[in-house]
Amino acid sequence: MSDALKHECGIAQIRLLKPLEYYKEKYGTAFYGLNKMYLMMEKQHNRGQDGAGLASIKLDTLPGERYISRVRSNQAQPIQDIFAQINDRINEELKLNPEYAEDVEAQKKNIPYIGELFLGHVRYGTFGKNSIESVHPFLRQNNWMHRNLILAGNFNMTNVFKLFDNLVELGQHPKERADTVTVMEKIGHFLDSEVRKLYKKLKKQGYSKREASPHIAEMLNVAKILKKSSKDWDGGYAMAGLMGHGDSFVLRDPAGIRPAYYYKDDEVVVVASERPVIQTVFNVPFDEVTELPPGHALITKKNGTTTIKKIIEPLERKACSFERIYFSRGSDAEIYEERKQLGKYIMPDVLKAIDHDTINSVFSFIPNTAETSFYGMVEAAQDELNRQKNQAILKERDTLTDERLTEILSHRLRTEKIAIKDAKLRTFITEDSSRDDLVAHVYDVTYGVVKPEDNLVIIDDSIVRGTTLKKSILKMMDRLGPKKIVVVSSAPQIRYPDCYGIDMARLEDFVAFKAALELLKENGNYDVVKEVYEKCKAQVDLKDTEVYNFVKEIYAPFTDEQISDKIAELLSDETINADVKVIYQTVDKLHKACPHNLGDWYFTGDYPTPGGNRVVNRAFINFYEGNKARAY
Repeated sequence: MSDALKHECGIAQIRLLKPLEYYKEKYGTAFYGLNKMYLMMEKQHNRGQDGAGLASIKLDTLPGERYISRVRSNQAQPIQDIFAQINDRINEELKLNPEYAEDVEAQKKNIPYIGELFLGHVRYGTFGKNSIESVHPFLRQNNWMHRNLILAGNFNMTNVFKLFDNLVELGQHPKERADTVTVMEKIGHFLDSEVRKLYKKLKKQGYSKREASPHIAEMLNVAKILKKSSKDWDGGYAMAGLMGHGDSFVLRDPAGIRPAYYYKDDEVVVVASERPVIQTVFNVPFDEVTELPPGHALITKKNGTTTIKKIIEPLERKACSFERIYFSRGSDAEIYEERKQLGKYIMPDVLKAIDHDTINSVFSFIPNTAETSFYGMVEAAQDELNRQKNQAILKERDTLTDERLTEILSHRLRTEKIAIKDAKLRTFITEDSSRDDLVAHVYDVTYGVVKPEDNLVIIDDSIVRGTTLKKSILKMMDRLGPKKIVVVSSAPQIRYPDCYGIDMARLEDFVAFKAALELLKENGNYDVVKEVYEKCKAQVDLKDTEVYNFVKEIYAPFTDEQISDKIAELLSDETINADVKVIYQTVDKLHKACPHNLGDWYFTGDYPTPGGNRVVNRAFINFYEGNKARAY
């Protein structure tokens, strides 16, 4: 993506269902779970490179033995860093105690990170801070084994201030307002409450505190705790938790915004943010990896029993379409085909822009994730070229010579690797003009393949801010001397903030919003901006369920094509010699290509939860008032 978006996050959870000796016997190592966690996290590094963390739990340890281990890193290569730390610890213990090498019981007792339950996380910091304290998993500690809670997730809550106030009302004193902390403390509160109730019940039956402990672990109702905890949550989330005694869960939001997949056999229960991660790491077929239903939790008790429980009544399914367009790895069979369809469905608009001149057109893509949609676009372009060949042959059939037939059939689609991204350039000068000059060289181009009479068609995943296009890509493409540059976005115009985990918080960052404002000015209708501001201000004190997205009125007077044409104008300046055309995917065709992921709020403004309307409301107020703060 030429406009890099950051996205939270990726989760990986493994529960080993057999004793560690089993894995030593079958796979040659008691570190089987740890090795698989490394692979699962590395296979999800695309979901976050600002930080990584891992926590493990040993089951059935004796008092005084350490049973929880956690390591986190915010280094440049965080996954490698945490596993280097783990590896060093393990090797140190084995060097000091060589007798542990074949003794699984001694390894479990004395070596950290060797256990039956693992939780891993990779993250991008959407709020711009990347301190080690912000890296998951988070740990809530307690001397009672079952009241220890480890939490990691892929989520953003839209109503974190309300959740914070709820904790205060419960008598707590939260140390910060971050949504991960507030969510963990809410779960922790009801976990504590449930443990106390069970202890009182067992005490009446004559159990001592020590005798009650294993019974509490057995009787603990994780689904009940999650139902009480999640009552006021508004956001998109896939969160995973471990309890000190060995229960675990993964909970997905009721609209299915954030993804979660699981696999279970007689050896393991596995959860990840992406299906192919599980397929690859555990060598299992597509249809054996199951998507966790929205509003449901996968709960595994300490005894290994696994159930799917409905925690929150599911809403209309609005799974994030950006997962399909960009975020998730394209190795998923469904996602690969969907991305090809995105390229295919936009081809008619491309053909119109180049006057169906496939002979004098060069097709390419912006590396690297747009490559799959490029293949779909090329297949559709090849179909058009074949149609043109057939038409020419039929038209000339009475006079056709061998030479002319060879000439017609020799026409091939011209596809080239035009844009090449250089190593990440960093500027040591903060002065704007110096930065702009460096940004202009982020991409290099392939010279000698574009002729002056050519159209140059470039497909990208999405055009969000347009900064890299304006300051780098268009200028570089124009150096090749094409007649026309057609920039194609396989996603629709991004018009509204996301508040469920993607780093898109401010309206004024979006080139589509800037284009709509320019059109309002040109048409003498800029007073609409003030009217929308006043409508948003009037909603500030309303309940989330009563707030309406009036920002839609900014775009309402214009067609998609009018906004796209204005975007092309904003992105190209007097230094660009070629004619520039920008084409976006339509929302209807997006839904056709990705029929199971219909979350489109960043394109349409139709938010799947009430909190979304409040966020877009606040984002517009911030824009109008010149406030650079985030809307959530």
